[in-house]
Amino acid sequence: MITTRGGIVTGWGIAVPDKVVTNDDLSVTLDTNDAWIQERTGIRERRIGGTTSQLAIEAGLAALAKAGRRPDEIDAVILATTTPDQMVPATSATVQDGIGITGGAFDVNAACSGFVYALSVAHGLLAIGAERLLVIGAETLSRITDWDERGVAVLVGDGAGAVVLEAVDGPGQLLSWVLGADGSLRHLLKCDHGGYLYMDGKEIFRKAVRVVVDSAEQAIAEAGLTVDDIDLIVPHQANLRIITAACQRLGIPEEKAVVVIDRYGNTSSASIPLALVDALDTGRLEKGDHVLLTGFGGGMTWASAVLHWGG
Repeated sequence: MITTRGGIVTGWGIAVPDKVVTNDDLSVTLDTNDAWIQERTGIRERRIGGTTSQLAIEAGLAALAKAGRRPDEIDAVILATTTPDQMVPATSATVQDGIGITGGAFDVNAACSGFVYALSVAHGLLAIGAERLLVIGAETLSRITDWDERGVAVLVGDGAGAVVLEAVDGPGQLLSWVLGADGSLRHLLKCDHGGYLYMDGKEIFRKAVRVVVDSAEQAIAEAGLTVDDIDLIVPHQANLRIITAACQRLGIPEEKAVVVIDRYGNTSSASIPLALVDALDTGRLEKGDHVLLTGFGGGMTWASAVLHWGG
């Protein structure tokens, strides 16, 4: 990457609803059980509740506190979400007001790839003059889920994760980024206005593994690295089987993958930042590490980025 200004993450935070819904809870109303769900998805429980803006505000404030920054020091808030509070205005406006940010605000909707899309856009803004940005992934998928439909209901959860990005001289942390989409596959994962989330699980699994592997390999190569140089992989938390298959095909040991799907389920745009913050808070990601962020989602979209943590 050729740039005179880059960025580094200086703060991070998450927010999840208080309500925990276990697999046993779902088995009361659905033809399923804990063993069946865990075997096919890796999920034990998920958090349900709140609004997208509420969760985003809470996560954003936590990230600002971690960075030691005031809201008025942030140039813009970029919110990745597929579940806005309303059609107009963008939910980022509500988040901006709730946090007290005086800069710009806009939403990014690339489904489960959204956070990596937003992170890439944020680095572009830093390169052309922004000083500090707040990037958030927040979702309330429970609001667009038919809780009588077993194939979707067992998967989804609500939550938010946020990071503060600050400009630095030189390339900063972002070594490479790969964004992609194939609109001809939009029918595989969709939600119409006023409708419920629909997904073709079997076909998504097949496509997802391929695009994750391809985009990850491209991002690693463009960063000038090899698979052996990757210290940690933070994948979209859609299904444990997809994470396992992608690691195997990439040749990355599974123990290098951050997995939080067992606790949070699939939280779409929020899943990568939730996993990233977990890695930071547990000491799995440290300064100098090479971390691969990779995801896929409705659109069909995909995105991978390699960061040299700490710049």
